[in-house]
Amino acid sequence: FAAAEESSTDQVKALFDVNVFGVVRMTNAVLPVMRRQGNGRIINMSSVLGLVPAPYSAIYSATKHAVEGYSESLDHETRALGIRVILVEPAYTRTAFEDNLIKPDTPIAAYDSARGGVEASARKGLQMGDDPAVVASTVVKAATARAPKRRYTAGSVARQIRLLRRFVPEGVFDKVLRKQMRLPA
Repeated sequence: FAAAEESSTDQVKALFDVNVFGVVRMTNAVLPVMRRQGNGRIINMSSVLGLVPAPYSAIYSATKHAVEGYSESLDHETRALGIRVILVEPAYTRTAFEDNLIKPDTPIAAYDSARGGVEASARKGLQMGDDPAVVASTVVKAATARAPKRRYTAGSVARQIRLLRRFVPEGVFDKVLRKQMRLPA
């Protein structure tokens, strides 16, 4: 959890290296085999933050937006070859995710209070989040669906966020998000 300006370029590059370039490297490794066999499925893990960026997660959200755009474009390119590219979009999931969070390397005191509120809200969400089995079953569904969709939300919170983002007016959505994240109006 960091304000966008609290992470150095090196820190941003490291996150993109894992979340985006790792996906690209893996995809490039498996596509030749899938092309030869004339079918395959690539299932990329995204996040609801790839749909709805949250405060103090700009860099992480940017990586998930990149995975969303890359996967969607790639699906158009490979579908005629019998290869589908599918996104799984979980929300809060009870994992050790928060144990692996990296603190911003250039923290700015002006953000301490708001960042703390967002972090507390997110930690609560993670504690009450979906069981990892929900995400696993969504991956299995995406892998075995006869006619796969491009996106699968994993869990009830992810589905709610996706529906709200789609149908609730932007101003109302923004207000609800800020309230949920304990940010001033």
